[in-house]
Amino acid sequence: MLLVAHLIAVSAYAGFQWTVRVLVYPQFDRVPAADFPGYERAHQRRVSRVVGPLFAAQVVTSGWLVVDRPDGTPLGLALAAAALVALVLLVTAVGAVPLHRRLDAGWDAAVHRRLLRVDSARVGLATTAVGVAALLVG
Repeated sequence: MLLVAHLIAVSAYAGFQWTVRVLVYPQFDRVPAADFPGYERAHQRRVSRVVGPLFAAQVVTSGWLVVDRPDGTPLGLALAAAALVALVLLVTAVGAVPLHRRLDAGWDAAVHRRLLRVDSARVGLATTAVGVAALLVG
């Protein structure tokens, strides 16, 4: 059951992350510059309500996998699952969050391009996490 819960958690996050990368962030440049700071702050508030529980579910399930591995679960895959979640959190904390804070001040195309690159890394990590979780489920 834990393995399936983890697969659900990382899949939900990956789906969210793909949606943000493909649909949400590419539309940022369509917001009028004068309106962008308010739009950005609203985006951050709303996204936090979704991503917070998704992050929590991944942290709990991946941590649990490492601490109390189900019988037959390879340690290496459990550690890889936890590492991928940790890397997503790290890239978010040191990459995406500071860029969003810079966008709070106003539209900046160069910052937006960097955000897209950082977010592509998160998409890759999240997608890899789904693959690892699928291997764990077997």
